[in-house]
Amino acid sequence: MNFTEMEGFKYVEMGACAAKGFSANGLRCGINDTPGKNDLGIVFSDREAFAAAVYTTNKVKGAPLKVTADHLKVSGGRARAVVMNSKNANTCLSDGEEKAERMCRAAASALDIPEEQVLVASTGVIGQPFDVTPVENSMKELVSGLSPENHIEAEKAVMTTDTVPKEVAVRFQVEDVTYSLGGMAKGSGMIRPDMATTLSFITTDMDVAPELLQRALNVNVKKTYNCLSVDGDMSTNDMIVLMANGAAGGNRVDDAGSEGYKALENALYLVMEGLVKMLARDGEGATKLIECHVSGGVSPEQASVIAKSVISSNLVKCAMFGEDANWGRILCAIGYAETDVDIEKVDVDLASDKGRIAVCRDGAGVPFSEDTAAEILSSDEILVDVELNSGKEKGRAYGCDLSYDYVKINGDYRS
Repeated sequence: MNFTEMEGFKYVEMGACAAKGFSANGLRCGINDTPGKNDLGIVFSDREAFAAAVYTTNKVKGAPLKVTADHLKVSGGRARAVVMNSKNANTCLSDGEEKAERMCRAAASALDIPEEQVLVASTGVIGQPFDVTPVENSMKELVSGLSPENHIEAEKAVMTTDTVPKEVAVRFQVEDVTYSLGGMAKGSGMIRPDMATTLSFITTDMDVAPELLQRALNVNVKKTYNCLSVDGDMSTNDMIVLMANGAAGGNRVDDAGSEGYKALENALYLVMEGLVKMLARDGEGATKLIECHVSGGVSPEQASVIAKSVISSNLVKCAMFGEDANWGRILCAIGYAETDVDIEKVDVDLASDKGRIAVCRDGAGVPFSEDTAAEILSSDEILVDVELNSGKEKGRAYGCDLSYDYVKINGDYRS
């Protein structure tokens, strides 16, 4: 997986526990009847942290999202922990909020912290009755095992159809103070732009004013998670939580024009883009990561809309799975994007680690070797490079191919 490089930032291990003062754990409490499968997890800050969050734009929202939003409002944007479960989404249930509150109450009791400083997240089947007794019975054991080294155990606790854990972290300096920012994410299916469906928990040991923490998250969601699409379906339980506990020391970041805020935004971009690429690469049944880069746009919005249109096209996804350079499908997706575009100026290249080939110039096909194109598309990471030749703005989007296995996975999801 190729991650974006930026001077002054170094990728490190430990995900959401790379930042000082954060620990995690996960275990199987019994919600999931699969032996050895974690279904309950937690991420914890050893001191009070400011927290920011974004949620799904689906009109149907899981009870955990409502409880999390309420807790952040009551606590003044402060949090110490996020408790999470898989197998049951706790959504579309008449007693859902009560169950989510019980999870928070159990965690707060075991951690000896205020209940409103516990956030909650769930993933799994929607509308299925949720017995939280196993959660409550296992909370002391979960908390007793908190450790930075158990970051993967927490990640495993929210993996559903995911095939691999997803973690990214970076380290950087501001005014001679070393900071870390890292996160974990889950998600393979029901992923589309506009707060793409996933659960993500990101932490930093910077001290950041809450309004700037939310601003940095909003800015980077727009550039990363909102440009991710696996299958065009939007879930009910999407949530990203960002926590900043100040454990590294240094001055509080309270000025959007400061060096510290710029570093925060850049670090957050690197981590969130990395997580998005991992989410796309692990799309349900996926065999290829697909990126669409659009340049030459008249505005960033135009370039982004076009990139997302291409990456969301099921016909383009199928062509990439079949390693077929059917560039007409790409032009088709550009043409129905909800923005103005001069098709007669559009150029398209296909590229991978196996080479690059021009397939369209000025909105029309050009001669190319089908064998060479097939070889380029045989890679597991594909770039669709679109030049609009109408301006200087850029946009990009991330997705995956659409394979036979997507139908198999979703045909028996509840089982």
